[in-house]
Amino acid sequence: MKRLLAWICGLLSAIGITACDYINVKELKPGVSTAVEVRERFGPPHMEWRNEDGSLTWEYSRQPEGIECFMITIGPDQILRSIDQVLNEGTFARVERGMNADQVRRLLGKAASSQFFALKQETVWEWKIDHGEASGGDAVFFTVSFNTDGRVTGTGRYTRYRGR
Repeated sequence: MKRLLAWICGLLSAIGITACDYINVKELKPGVSTAVEVRERFGPPHMEWRNEDGSLTWEYSRQPEGIECFMITIGPDQILRSIDQVLNEGTFARVERGMNADQVRRLLGKAASSQFFALKQETVWEWKIDHGEASGGDAVFFTVSFNTDGRVTGTGRYTRYRGR
């Protein structure tokens, strides 16, 4: 039964439904769980990065409708090292002017959307970071702006107000 639940959660998360993330994160144990168990629960990663120490970091973004992005690090021994939900104030503060798009993707995962603004000659990526529970139903987004050289020029946030 537990294996069936893990399979269902993996399938749902692969298509962007995150109801099982809470269960998956609680049941996977750094230092104990294996890479195979992570894949069974979360499905295939959206992106994979090789780290200098031989470990791998797998990206599991829940954008555009979710408000989370999990970066899961697997050691060279195929044992889970860490699970980090990176859409948070600490990670946002690490985005700096001059970073390129790959560096930002590595920090925050795939953006919910990207839009080019011709008059300003900039591209803006955005991540949904709050469904709006705290603001009466209005979703909140974190943004990163890039110049035409693909370098960060700034960050921000905005609230998408619903008609009332």
